[in-house]
Amino acid sequence: MINGNTEIIAHIGYPTHTFKSPMIYNPYFEEAGINAVVVPMGCKSEHFPSFLKAVFSLENTRGALITMPHKVSVVGLLDEVTPTVRVAGACNAVKQLPDGRLVGDMFDGAGFVRGVQRKGFDLSGKRVLVVGTGGVGSAIAASLAGAGIAAISLFDVNTAGCQALAQRLKDNCPQIEVQTAPTIRQATTWWSTPRPWA
Repeated sequence: MINGNTEIIAHIGYPTHTFKSPMIYNPYFEEAGINAVVVPMGCKSEHFPSFLKAVFSLENTRGALITMPHKVSVVGLLDEVTPTVRVAGACNAVKQLPDGRLVGDMFDGAGFVRGVQRKGFDLSGKRVLVVGTGGVGSAIAASLAGAGIAAISLFDVNTAGCQALAQRLKDNCPQIEVQTAPTIRQATTWWSTPRPWA
């Protein structure tokens, strides 16, 4: 039940009819006895910077989930971001620290990585192939990098986006071998070629 102690998690994006988070989080919060609620908030791009600031001016705002079309633009509005955000180039969760600074994280790819690990596959030191380097692919690549992979091959028909992700990986994860390929055949050939550390 919502009461005077309920904390709000703003789910900000546009349009809101596709939002699934309230249906996932709110039943969980109720079952776990957490006095918080995810509230869909429709906000167009031109209003987003001022709206984000207004949301965090509320004393009972616990955080914000950020979805399309704001996942990329929100990064420039934050005071601090995680390495995952720096690699993905996007953010889907924001919280405010006690000193007022806004911090962003990205967990769109974390579920994929946890799913792989729950199947018993250790990603540490492995080489991976990511096909598609848009929003989801970039988030998955960022989470894979955080899981300790040794090398990653990227492919996308959008070569500019693919090269941009590759550069972010190189800048933020210099220990990882990063490869882009102009064709999927070359990407899969690279991925399947044995490496000394494999």
